[in-house]
Amino acid sequence: MTTEPGSTKCWRIALVMHPERALAREVATQVRTFLERLGHEVLEDASIDGPDPDLFNESLDLAIALGGDGTMLRTAHACVPASIPVLGVNLGALGYLTEVEPTAVEGALQRVLAGDYSIDERMTLDVSVEASGIHYDLVSLNDAGVLKTAPPHTIRLALSIDGSPFLSYVADGFLVSSPAGSTAYNLSLRGPILSPKIQAIVLTPIAPHMLFDRSLVLSPDEEVGLELLADRPAVLVVDGRDTISLQPGDTVKVRAGKRPARFITLETADFYGILRAKFGLADR
Repeated sequence: MTTEPGSTKCWRIALVMHPERALAREVATQVRTFLERLGHEVLEDASIDGPDPDLFNESLDLAIALGGDGTMLRTAHACVPASIPVLGVNLGALGYLTEVEPTAVEGALQRVLAGDYSIDERMTLDVSVEASGIHYDLVSLNDAGVLKTAPPHTIRLALSIDGSPFLSYVADGFLVSSPAGSTAYNLSLRGPILSPKIQAIVLTPIAPHMLFDRSLVLSPDEEVGLELLADRPAVLVVDGRDTISLQPGDTVKVRAGKRPARFITLETADFYGILRAKFGLADR
């Protein structure tokens, strides 16, 4: 039942919200009533563990995330494999990804259904893991971090770039970020902020116990390799959610994702305006 933008046919639309947020439920009811009155099919996903991946396939025309950037990330994760566009309704603090305020949601949906919108494609990361003899393939929108598990101790990691050894790190961990992720955990580590229009991979050590503590910015064509060295375990955390235990000898490889995340935009995105507002910046 997939339709072309701007057509008058029935759209199949998923609403994604956090089940414990009353405002999300209220806005979801408003959106469902509005869309069904226009003859569109509406599905809801309010799982506390995140969207049901079985719902997000090629038959879906649009996903609407009701929440903040966290809800947008969980929704986009489910939508990337089938290239489903995501519209964010902001129910949290000022975010980099959410597009529409609740009071403007009906007007925004009218524009989307009429085809009056643009698609902002954001680079993702493909994360390949070999851990204790098991292979995992994950997709990240923000970042993949190898983190220590024992607070008083550091871990040792060997970094390679395109298969060539670069450096061994003694640190609390190591973060690999997309341009979108440069304003997430990477930002608190004093890593560089990248324009969302840039295709690049950011490498930032976490509290390194060594003289070389700088971030690196790589081409999206380069592959990052991380090997956990003896003698302490670690965990891999992807976008703050997927966690895989790592033992010495386990490896993580990260490269630019095969499929981007697709976000609906109705106006020209003001990334730098949001950045100024987040930091309370003013001209001097």
